[in-house]
Amino acid sequence: MTNETLEILLAAGIPTAIVVALTTLLVRRRRGSTVDEAPPPVDLPTSVPEAETAAPPVEVLPEEVEAPPVLEVPAPVAGRLSRLRDRLSRSGSPLGARLLAVLSKDHLTEDDWDELEETLLLADVGAGPTGELIDALRTRVRVEGLKDPAQVRALLREQLIALVDPTLDRSLHTAPGEAADGSRVPAVVLVVGVNGTGKTTTVGKLARVLVADGRTVVLGAADTFRAAAADQLQTWGSRVGVHTVRSDRDGADPAAVAFDAVRTGRAEGIDVVLVDTAGRLQNKAGLMDELGKITRVITREAPLSEVLLVLDATTGQNGLNQARVFSEVAGVTGIVLTKLDGTAKGGIVVAVQRELGVPVKLVGLGEGPDDLAPFDPEAFVDALLQG
Repeated sequence: MTNETLEILLAAGIPTAIVVALTTLLVRRRRGSTVDEAPPPVDLPTSVPEAETAAPPVEVLPEEVEAPPVLEVPAPVAGRLSRLRDRLSRSGSPLGARLLAVLSKDHLTEDDWDELEETLLLADVGAGPTGELIDALRTRVRVEGLKDPAQVRALLREQLIALVDPTLDRSLHTAPGEAADGSRVPAVVLVVGVNGTGKTTTVGKLARVLVADGRTVVLGAADTFRAAAADQLQTWGSRVGVHTVRSDRDGADPAAVAFDAVRTGRAEGIDVVLVDTAGRLQNKAGLMDELGKITRVITREAPLSEVLLVLDATTGQNGLNQARVFSEVAGVTGIVLTKLDGTAKGGIVVAVQRELGVPVKLVGLGEGPDDLAPFDPEAFVDALLQG
């Protein structure tokens, strides 16, 4: 639409708005036009504020520092054996309860005495100690005419304590010693036993006992045949801040690992070195020879303070066969009875001591990390006779 046409329309009285609309419509319908109307001007800012052009500041965070692990504080050692009272009370057939039930009768027949003997044998007291106890009870009951339950209980307690033998030295020899040249050497505790007795776990729990008593400890992972043994032992040690000496490969020489552990303990001024060994069956002569080698190698660096044999309290008389062989090879100085909680097999304490002439020094009372306790004869008998 030309300017002349536009003037004619306006002169004809057509409203301006209609004229503008017609003009716009005609422009949009034009095809092939080479001239495009310029878009309306847009006001652009001549400058952009600095705050809008600058990149937002990057917050620089301090380098993350891994927090040190929180070390566990082992429970005090004193009083741990008292826990056995409740555990034995949950046993299906507590030894003491059955003995008291028979002895409290007004009149004891031969059948009653036979029942007492059977109860003691089933509790793994052993034939010899059982005969001694029955003879002592028969004499005292006949001579003293005991019928009062309190008197019967006191008599049975006295005789059981005598069987367990409170005169044996049950202390753990964990005081550092002195070498021939006058230098300080750590106490070395070698822990031996067959597979399945809870030996590695016992070593970890024993470390907690020593830490609770204020001792410094190094662990030696000389069980190099079981892949997870070193990891398991290291986990136990790390929970209480105890270093574990181990090999970086499976199947390494156990004697070399044990030697390194003792040497490390000596160099660092450690009080006690605990050496875990592979579970060995008494009928595998090669493995038993290796245990002898470990003993010989360790003693080049420091004397052995203790050789503890870990036995499962539920294995009964079979455990005595294990104990005999280990005693011959490694010179056992003390017994650790595991799985003693809730079992009627408490008589194994008497039997194993009679067999080896060495004391039960520690007992396992359960699955908790602090369920390893120094053995106390009177507390043990009281736990048997409770309830």
